[in-house]
Amino acid sequence: MGCLHSTAGREFSGHENPVKLASETAFSVSEVEALYELFKSISSSVVDDDLINKIFDLFDVKRKGVIDFGDFVRSLNVFHPNASLEEKTDFTFRLYDMDCTGFIERQEVKQMLIALLCESEMKLADDTIEVILDQTFEDADVDRDGKIGKTEWSDFVIKNPSLLKIMTLPYLRDITTTFPSFVFNSEVNEIAT
Repeated sequence: MGCLHSTAGREFSGHENPVKLASETAFSVSEVEALYELFKSISSSVVDDDLINKIFDLFDVKRKGVIDFGDFVRSLNVFHPNASLEEKTDFTFRLYDMDCTGFIERQEVKQMLIALLCESEMKLADDTIEVILDQTFEDADVDRDGKIGKTEWSDFVIKNPSLLKIMTLPYLRDITTTFPSFVFNSEVNEIAT
């Protein structure tokens, strides 16, 4: 996270201050300001998709039924290249734990696998999906109780780092150059640390 030289900043009517959001995330103030433009452009979209709905639930941390700008920035932070492995691991655990039991069960992994395959427009035979599930639980369910706990998931992710590859969006490292049309002339001078 960067040090902020000034407390001035562009205010977004009805939304949290970008300086505050930058201080709580891996984003700079100018990146938060750029994210605000992205947020405005997608916030009115409605998508009927199980995977998107689950991600919405994870982003709606205050359980208000809406994702405000602060929720958006804090949740998107988990995908930042500078976000910790622990944050990414915790997010993926909660993503797979679809029924919020504190465990990942076989049916949840199957649902997520099918959703991810659909998102990427890939199709696998049912028996291939079952083989993937069998191998996943063979490797991850250390205590053989038919479910994957948080510690088992963390250990599994450490042994299989490719599972978190989708949890890092490189363009978030400097969103102001990725989306130059979103850049504001910020009144905040940032000093990287």
